[in-house]
This record gives sequence, structure tokens and C-alpha cells, in this order.
Amino acid sequence: MAFFGTNGVRGIANEYINPQLVIDVARSVGTYMGSKGTVAIGRDTRASGEMLKSAAIAGALSAGLTVIDVGIVPTPSIQYYVKDHADAGIVITASHNPREYNGVKLVAADGSEFSREGEKEVEKIYYSREFSAVSWERTGDLRTDLNANEYYLNGIINSVDSKSIRDKRFKVVMDTGCGAGSVTLPFLLQKLGCEVITINSQVDGTFPWRNPEPTPDVLVELIDLVKTTGAVMGVAQDGDADRAVFIDEKGNFIPEDVLLAMMAKYVLERKKGHVVTPVSSSSRMVDITEDAGVDLVWTAVGSINVARKMMEIDAVFGGEGNGGLIFPEHQYCRDGGMACAKFLEIIANGKKLSELASSVPVYYNSKTKIKCDDLEDTMEKVKQSFEGSENKVDTIDGVKVWYSDGWVLVRPSGTEPIIRIFAESKTQDRAEALMQDGVKLVEECKA
Repeated sequence: MAFFGTNGVRGIANEYINPQLVIDVARSVGTYMGSKGTVAIGRDTRASGEMLKSAAIAGALSAGLTVIDVGIVPTPSIQYYVKDHADAGIVITASHNPREYNGVKLVAADGSEFSREGEKEVEKIYYSREFSAVSWERTGDLRTDLNANEYYLNGIINSVDSKSIRDKRFKVVMDTGCGAGSVTLPFLLQKLGCEVITINSQVDGTFPWRNPEPTPDVLVELIDLVKTTGAVMGVAQDGDADRAVFIDEKGNFIPEDVLLAMMAKYVLERKKGHVVTPVSSSSRMVDITEDAGVDLVWTAVGSINVARKMMEIDAVFGGEGNGGLIFPEHQYCRDGGMACAKFLEIIANGKKLSELASSVPVYYNSKTKIKCDDLEDTMEKVKQSFEGSENKVDTIDGVKVWYSDGWVLVRPSGTEPIIRIFAESKTQDRAEALMQDGVKLVEECKA
């Protein structure tokens, strides 16, 4: 299994993700960069963050890089900073994973995530143990810049219709779950003239109230506050604030695949162009792009794949059905803060979130996962089983089979020995049936 998963390297902090591993990843990055250049290093709020950030700094300095310590930052904040101030970035984060996890994520010079090719090169160096260790007088310089978040927030404000938002003086309830968004989202909303009601917005790496993944079951308090305060919306972020989920003005949690479709519809009403999304996304995206008369381009799962394809074809919008929205006018990466500002812009233009949510097509989905020890062999058999099929079969990432009334996607996890099965249709019963067909097929193929 690859060292870098779908989004960086992750595991239990101080067990798998220990200081030595992080030092060696940073040394690998320094070796890859030829022991020259500047790397910005930051972290989310996890309890192990300072320890692992220090390890990353030590590794980068030993390889001869100049290091800028940017402190506690959302992942999109360090990405925005790297674009103009560094040659690469290292983020100590495990994003939405539970509190005991941590990880390492790499940022390319243009602020996007490291390319898959770049990750493979760094991985090769990591396993070879052939690190560049510069002589004593060439070890790198360390400096601190605690203005990265301010720079990032100003970038968001300049990328949306800030005046319209400020004129409305919206009331917004937010829950950053004690993650990295705690040091940016309340200030973004204040800068946009909102009356802000915060919960879980103190920096606390033990995540005392909820785990970093903002699922509906842990957002009960946020939902209640939206209803009782008359707020225009509620927003919650994951641990590193590159994703955001939203509650409409009636207190309804908006499913993330609906969010993606809502934003695509809004963007395409104002600007025509290509839209990019992974094969796991809903058929809502097919309907919305067809209605707008534009091309929808599918990619493998993972925000890096979406972002790189967007850059390649100059797309107007892209994102994943997990709350990870990408706005090219701001930067080519998932950005929960930018998504929040953009939804406020929508409301300022006269659309309530509940109205926009009800205007996108309705689909139902079903998903599950199956343990599998030999992912490669099983997936090859799944692929072979559809050879000669009269249905459209997509093999961009796993195997996706399109039927007249829905689809099923069978794909291997990038981080653990499981196969994921997703299905979608116009009815819940049909989605369930398609998913069960996928389960049956995988069980047969792994036997």
C-alpha cells in the first residue's frame, strides 16, 4: 500500500505518526527539493501537533531548507500562503480523522497539493533512506510568520462580493469543533459584517465536544442554535478547515453532495465553463451541468486529482461530495472558509439556502465497505466481470457501472484494506439494490 494515502500520511499520533517518521518525511522533501528553497510549516490544533511540527522543522532544516513556521493554520491558509511566500509547504494534520490521529500533508509551490508524481518521488527517497544531509554551516534558517491567516482571510474577502454580504449584517452560527478553523472562521465572519455566534471555537487539541468530522449527529447543538436564534445559516468545519458543512435557515443539515450541486448551479448561472468532480459524486452534477450546457469532467477520488484537472482545463468550479469545494478565483484547493463566504454571497443575492437546496435534483444513495486482503486481485476480477457489458463502465478509479436508473461504484480504499461500494438512484430501494449487487460481486471476486 502506498505511503501517501488519498490525502497525505496519517495514523495514530506518537505511534505510527511519530517524530522520527515526520523528520524523515521532511528530510525527504528537502532532498527532493535539492536542499534549496523555502518551506512553510504549520499545523492544526491536535494535541500532538507541536511535537510533530517541531520534528518537521528539524528535518527540513537538516536538509538545508529555509523554514517559515506559520503556527496553527487551516490547510487552505497555508496553501494560500505558500503560493506567494514559499517553494513548498508541510502541514501537520489528520483533517477529519479522530482526535488520536495526526498526519503529514505536502503542499506544492503553486499552493495546490503535491502532485501524485511528486508524492511518489518523495516516497522513493523516504524508503531509500538516502537523505541529503548538508554540512553544519549550511543547515537552514528558521523564521516565524504569524500573519499567514490574515493574508488568507484577506484573499477570501477579495474573492467574494464582500460589500453585499456586509450590507446584510447576517446572523451566523458556527462550530469549528476546536480545530484550525477556530483561528480563522470567527474572524472571517466578523470581517464580513456578520453577527457571529460561536460554539467549540476555542483551540483545544483534545476536541472535547466532538470529533473533527462534522457529521449531523454531532451538530445537534449547532442545529438548535440556528433554529432558536433566527440565523441565516449554520456552518461547521472539520479539523483542518479545508471542508465545511452547512445548516439552512430552517435548521436542516444539507447533505454534502447536495451542497456541491447547489454551488455548481450558482457558479454556472454566472459563468459558463468546465466543472470537475470525482467519479464518486452524485448524478446531480450530471443534471446541473447538462442544464447549463457545459462539460462535466470526472476524475479519480481525491481533491488533488480534482484540483490538477481544474488547472489543466481551466475549469470554473470543482469539488467533492464531502464538503470540499474548490474555487479557482481564490485557489486550487478545498477551502471551507471560502465556501462559507460564497454561501453568504448566495444568501446576500436573495436566495435562502433551503430554496437553493430544494432546487437541485433529488437522488438517493447507499454505501458500505467490505474488508479485503487482496485489493488488486479482487478489483481486477471486478473489472473483468464487466468486460463486454452493454452498460457504460468507467474505470478512472475502481469500477463505476452506469445503468439507466442509477449507478454503482466499487473502489479500493487508498488507506486501508477495504473496498468501498457506493450506489445511487432516483429511489432509495433501487440504490439499496444496486449496492447489494455490488456487495455480492465483490464477495464473489474475493473468494
